[in-house]
Amino acid sequence: MRSLALALAMTATHALPVLAADVTIPTALGDSTVPAAPARIAVLDVGAIDTLKALGVTPAAVPEKLFLDHLQDAAPDAAKVGTVSEPNLEALAGAGPDLIVVANRTATKRDAVAQVAPTIDMTVDGAQLIADTKARLAGFATLYGKDAEGEALARALDDKLAAVAAAGQGKGTALVVLTNGTKMSAYGPGSRFGWVHDITGMAPAAPKLDAKANHGDAISHEFIAQTNPDWLFVIDRGAAIGSDVQSAQATLDSELVKGTKAWTQGHVVYLPSDNVYLAAGGYTALTEILDSLETALKQ
Repeated sequence: MRSLALALAMTATHALPVLAADVTIPTALGDSTVPAAPARIAVLDVGAIDTLKALGVTPAAVPEKLFLDHLQDAAPDAAKVGTVSEPNLEALAGAGPDLIVVANRTATKRDAVAQVAPTIDMTVDGAQLIADTKARLAGFATLYGKDAEGEALARALDDKLAAVAAAGQGKGTALVVLTNGTKMSAYGPGSRFGWVHDITGMAPAAPKLDAKANHGDAISHEFIAQTNPDWLFVIDRGAAIGSDVQSAQATLDSELVKGTKAWTQGHVVYLPSDNVYLAAGGYTALTEILDSLETALKQ
């Protein structure tokens, strides 16, 4: 902690006077007033980095691993300041940020990183994914004086949402399943991945799933067979995080699942798991998810 204190002291000593006016933006904890257009912003969440990239903003500090292919060039010269779940406070202080962004997995570290610089929580709640994604987009756009760009991105997002809703009309019921190796869990409306129902307009094949269960309801092949959805939307957690576990395709390869309407009609859709699991509230991640849904539903 002594080295952290020294880094903080050096950051304060070399800080330049803040000339930018303050701006108030919506965050996960309500409106927050911060200096506009921070020259050095540390962003500790993959989805937030994704949205800032869409707006043309490059962070000065990011986690060591960004996971998503389309983010590998998002901040090539940025300081690496720990992981998405465990920020390195000394490295963060050494980066000298004017503002720090936490969200989702790093939101619990807000008080710790706030020792280094002003911090905002831009978490996106999966239960209200679209509303939160738009709010974070608007907030970041206002922060950097890019309101026109943010509005254009929001209009493009609305167009994609409309296309998916149209593609989902009359397509029957859906079941959203997350696999983690050989384990499976299901998510219904109002839950972490329940936004699939909101976006497609498709009714849940299993209407009694626990919306408050962050890790979903544990299920089996028998459950999927009994539920018999018209469509099965699958998220592979192992593939998303690069874990060496059994794939979702292998886990679902059972005679029980093969007897469902979803399987026999070719309606098993493997969503882009890295985007869904790690950054669904990121602008480009969400647009890629919408594209995959529209393509699948139009087949």
